[in-house]
Amino acid sequence: MNEKTLIVIPTYDERENVTTMFEAVLQQVPQANILFVDDNSPDGTGALLDEIAAREPRVFVMHRAAKEGLGRAYIAGFKWALARDYELICEMDCDFSHDPAELPNLLKAADEGADLVLGSRYIGGIRVMNWPMSRLLLSTGAARYVKLVTGMPVHDPTGGFKCFRRAVLEAIDLDAITSNGYSFQIEMTHTAWMKGFTIREVPIVFEDRRAGYSKMRSDIATEAFLMVLKLWARCGYRRAPRQRDNS
Repeated sequence: MNEKTLIVIPTYDERENVTTMFEAVLQQVPQANILFVDDNSPDGTGALLDEIAAREPRVFVMHRAAKEGLGRAYIAGFKWALARDYELICEMDCDFSHDPAELPNLLKAADEGADLVLGSRYIGGIRVMNWPMSRLLLSTGAARYVKLVTGMPVHDPTGGFKCFRRAVLEAIDLDAITSNGYSFQIEMTHTAWMKGFTIREVPIVFEDRRAGYSKMRSDIATEAFLMVLKLWARCGYRRAPRQRDNS
């Protein structure tokens, strides 16, 4: 894999995780760069990231003025990547629920031709550790709901461990992506699918965060529920095949 690769990692109060995270990511994909997108974390995450970036040239930091949500942080990171000619852009959480050891598998799937690679918790079984049953049922129920309403053949549409080819992000009007939480993940994948890009899921093991606190809120699930209906209304099940240049 020789393509220019960026790992985008949003942070908010992740001081306990960022040092071990950047070390683990670069151990797995030493050819990659990392962009941490910090939303003015009150615990000093941003200042620590600046210290890391000062000694590690593969690490970059984007400071945002306030916490605007996961989706806005990723959109900012994607635009940063596109402006700097990265060909593969991955997204992942900073709390180790996404194992950096899975990054080579995502990149390999992209190298084999996938336009968008999803790290899936629910393909070939359920691979989730340390979640209460209520949250697991909410997540698996959301996956079934998305597939039923939109017809999108994806096992884990709310997952946030992904690898995009540059062409996918260039084809999406990032300013038109309005959602933030789980619904952001659904909207991005659905938009790519509607545009005819090839989506591949690879199995991952998802483990609840090791340190820090969860940013999950009840309104995130409500936003996702409503976003799926908006996607259905927007597309009317019409998926246009993408025209590929095979010359």
